[in-house]
Amino acid sequence: MEASVVNARPSSMLRPRVAWILPVLYLLIGGALIGAVGTAPVDRAATDQLPAGADSTEVARLLEDFPTGDSQVAVVLYSAERALTPAEQATLGGSFARAAGGGTAPLQAAEDQTALVGVIPMPSNDAAQLSDDVEDLRAAVRRDLPDGVRAEVTGPAAIQGDLAQVFEGADVTLLMVTASVVAVLLIITYRSPVLWLVPLLVVGIADRLASVAATHALAGLGVAFDQSTTGILSVLVFGAGTDYALLLISRYRDELHRTPSRPEAMSRAWRRTSEAVLASAATVVVALLTLLLSAFPSTRGLGLACAIGVVIAALAVLVVLPLALVVFPRWIFWPRRPQVGTPTLSEGRSFWRRVGDAVAHRPVLSAAAGIAVLAVLASGMVGIRSGLSEADQFIDTPESIAAAGRLAESFPAGSADPAVVLTRDDVAAVTRAAQSADGVASVRPVGEHDGRTRLDVVLDHAPGTPQAREDVTSLRSALGDFPDTLVGGTDAEDVDTDAATRDDRTLVLPLILVVVLLALGLLLRSLVAPVVLVLTVVATYAAALGAGWVISSTVFGFDRIDVGVPLQAFLFLVALGVDYNIFLVARAAEEAEEHGAREGMLRALASTGGVITSAGILLAAVFAVLGVLPLVVLAQLGIVICVGVLLDTLLVRTVLVPAIAVRMGDRFWWPRRQATRSSQPAAR
Repeated sequence: MEASVVNARPSSMLRPRVAWILPVLYLLIGGALIGAVGTAPVDRAATDQLPAGADSTEVARLLEDFPTGDSQVAVVLYSAERALTPAEQATLGGSFARAAGGGTAPLQAAEDQTALVGVIPMPSNDAAQLSDDVEDLRAAVRRDLPDGVRAEVTGPAAIQGDLAQVFEGADVTLLMVTASVVAVLLIITYRSPVLWLVPLLVVGIADRLASVAATHALAGLGVAFDQSTTGILSVLVFGAGTDYALLLISRYRDELHRTPSRPEAMSRAWRRTSEAVLASAATVVVALLTLLLSAFPSTRGLGLACAIGVVIAALAVLVVLPLALVVFPRWIFWPRRPQVGTPTLSEGRSFWRRVGDAVAHRPVLSAAAGIAVLAVLASGMVGIRSGLSEADQFIDTPESIAAAGRLAESFPAGSADPAVVLTRDDVAAVTRAAQSADGVASVRPVGEHDGRTRLDVVLDHAPGTPQAREDVTSLRSALGDFPDTLVGGTDAEDVDTDAATRDDRTLVLPLILVVVLLALGLLLRSLVAPVVLVLTVVATYAAALGAGWVISSTVFGFDRIDVGVPLQAFLFLVALGVDYNIFLVARAAEEAEEHGAREGMLRALASTGGVITSAGILLAAVFAVLGVLPLVVLAQLGIVICVGVLLDTLLVRTVLVPAIAVRMGDRFWWPRRQATRSSQPAAR
């Protein structure tokens, strides 16, 4: 395809007689690789989701070597609506010992004798294996129960096991739903019963190749990833790849109005489209790679995986799709076959040209209205409450969460998931100091390994609550004089995760903005336009986050937003928002060279408004697909990105940016000079 960039004549590869060869090889070889190699298996460590260097992360790592207290423990709860008799308690104690395989502490009875609780270390940290182990344990503790007695399994291991069940078959479900959504929207966009199959097949194979390449690359480099990585990767590849395809096909259709030669039309379309697609893909890739600076191993894996996916999607669209389209005669566009001599979108009076003329007639009013809408939506950020607990991660309440609630009725609220203290200091002194801390219910030594003693500290408040995090802070303060003592456990991990996430936002967000500014500056050879466009992207993000929080809290009843959602939403909205910036302003710069700044922007809106709208609706729908997984964090991420993309495409890119550009005139492109013969003064 390179030859088509530099030569006036179309590349010989675009001749229909030979153009079919590469797409067929892509289909056959790609399918063979997908089937023979497959994605790399997830090799999950206990510290993958935790910030590097934090005390709780070090505790989780050290616990993996403890012979009597693995980093994951299950809590077995026997409960009844009445007091359990001594005979029943003895029977349940024997059943628990058999299920645990021996070597565990006996069951502990509640004061009212309505419940018994016991702790069992789990031998594996692998998510899939942990899920199976927890289900086996649940089956074991439910055998031969006395009448009226209920057995449930909760604790960190059970929560992680239930979380793993969320992703069982999720890749297939997510892929099928995503592909179906893309197919429906492509049919609506092209209004053709055939054309949609070509980009869908090309992008679909790219998606599977991206999953194979990304997971094996991460596994080979030792970078952490989990089941959610491949899900988000698939959504991104489908979204970005289809956006690029829409841009190419739209330009190809325009060129078919100008020439009877399909190879020549594709050559022209490719030359005009490739710069925008490559600039967009390169910007998104670099923005995604900024996640390599994150404190979280799994976030670093997500950034690298998605960067690989975008590269593969862009290559598939720029190399394979043009050849696949040229193979087919014009009938593939049926019933709207492009005819030579009919007006192109930029020359006609399309809907988006009429929108542009209305905006240009009153650009100040249009811009003010757009800014006001974004400001109102952004005001929703004021009420955001962050910090999603483990209990709040699930849309449907699993057994592990329900059992934790029942456990808190008969035992101290923190019994299901105690804080963990590892110390090489004087154990008695550490124990006394821990007992003196506010919010501590009890302290119990549970094991020793390699000179370190493990203490389980039961907190007064339920795991995952803000009060439990305050208890952890108090405990750490009480143990501050012991230099070789660490505090870990789920609530300590939450405290450290919040702090590391704030650091990530402080570091990564400005870097992403710098990357986008530089990319737009190089593409447009302008200083003013990139600043304006980035400001509109940031405003869109603020509006999306505010509106997304209102929707999440009022419509779906989510009490809090996960701490990682703002960063990931910012990354995807800013990086993907660059696509629409580039699609619009690159075309505007091209048109302005001949028609001047004002008319160039209006012609660009006329020719790309439909493409941007279609691409935005498609991308918003694709990210909304994340909601098919019963996990709150993915649903919240999907909501924010869906709202942001719709705002970007329906308001910012099609009203606000054209209004600002028309009002500023040639100053929008400074210091780049546009055609002076057609330039008009800035509109009022």
